[in-house]
Amino acid sequence: MPEITREEVAHLARLARLALDDSELDVLAGQLDVILGAVAQIAEVTDAADVPPTSHAVPLVNVTRPDAVVPSLPREKVLAGAPAAEDGRFRVPRILDDSA
Repeated sequence: MPEITREEVAHLARLARLALDDSELDVLAGQLDVILGAVAQIAEVTDAADVPPTSHAVPLVNVTRPDAVVPSLPREKVLAGAPAAEDGRFRVPRILDDSA
């Protein structure tokens, strides 16, 4: 694959409306050349029939535990630690007025 030139990078920068100085053009030309080389290697793969499609590069493992019903604390004990309680519920300050 031919190497990407500094002029091509400058042209792409103009199209993308990027202001690049000479040193940035040289650096980006090298980086884009590496990227294009990697894409060319991928394009050389002609028979991918035996490669299964994947959604992730590495296998994923579910680390969650199964749901299990367990007894909870009694309501009175929970509300005893609350700063304010009313009618068996936590009392919190009003955040919306009555017009909403």
